[in-house]
Amino acid sequence: MKLRLGLRSYLLLLNGVSIAVILVSVSVTYRYMLLSWNEYVLITCITVGAGFVSLLVHALLTRPLARWIRVLAGETQRVASGDFNTDVPRIGPLEFQRLAAQFNQMSGTLRELFDRLHASEEARSELIANVSHDLRTPMASIQSFVEALQDDVIQDRETFDRYLQTIRLETRRLNGLIDDLFELSRLDAGALELRQQPAAVDSLIVEVLQSYYLHLSEKQIEVDVRLPEDLGPVWIDAFEIKRALGNLLQNAIRFSPASGAIVIEARECADAYVELSVTDQGPGIAEPYQDRVFERFYRTDPSRGREGGGGAGLGLAIVKSIVQRHGGEVGVQSREGKGSRFWLTVPQTRMF
Repeated sequence: MKLRLGLRSYLLLLNGVSIAVILVSVSVTYRYMLLSWNEYVLITCITVGAGFVSLLVHALLTRPLARWIRVLAGETQRVASGDFNTDVPRIGPLEFQRLAAQFNQMSGTLRELFDRLHASEEARSELIANVSHDLRTPMASIQSFVEALQDDVIQDRETFDRYLQTIRLETRRLNGLIDDLFELSRLDAGALELRQQPAAVDSLIVEVLQSYYLHLSEKQIEVDVRLPEDLGPVWIDAFEIKRALGNLLQNAIRFSPASGAIVIEARECADAYVELSVTDQGPGIAEPYQDRVFERFYRTDPSRGREGGGGAGLGLAIVKSIVQRHGGEVGVQSREGKGSRFWLTVPQTRMF
């Protein structure tokens, strides 16, 4: 039969056994010291009393330790059940206080990990739902138009051409979404090698503006470029940063009113970085949503997604991934009804 004892009982048992061994040894020693019987009994009683007092003191001193062990056991049970909001009091001996501090640190780390895991799971579920929506909607539109054309429902040439144009646009939208998803997966996997070289900021902005010249002309948007005269080159992968700037400019064009204005600005920052920003005159972003606009598939107004040309919500996520690979940062400053200013930073010197 296996004997199960608690820590306090185990310590008391050990103390009792040691005292018993001492008493027997002392008693035998006293017996051979040529003491009278009365002296022998008196000294033995004193020794036994001292041993009893020692056992009592030991029992009193181990009570706080046993209580602390019960507290720790209760907290570990809460952690085992999934509750990480625990805080063990730092009481008792120094070693126990250190153990409590380490336990609280472990509990806090686990809480952060599970919070991130929970947020990641929610983001994954939202990602799947948004991908499904953004794929299903154009596919349904294409299917309905193709069926209408196959069934000879459309007789006049003008409507027929308009249906074909819609199918072409939806197909292009699908291709863009798939390309963005593929781009993000490659960025996350680190499959894209950065080819960083010195690049002039003014040439970079000019090339981006040339790519979006037709979009700017269609909405008659003026662009104001502001560059310091003494701004030096930046150390970047020009193709990647042009992609990031292009995404910011595309968003600015999409949400700017017709005949509006967009400001593209560059300025030197501390720690050998350059900040590039794109400011529009759009509807702005409410403060509660500004921390999430760089998340994948996130839209401040889901109802304004495809219908308003809001895209799939991957452009800003790609911008963030590209800039982080360069060691920079991204951000947004916005007020509702006052437009938005998106910015990113890139290094002026070789960072890696």
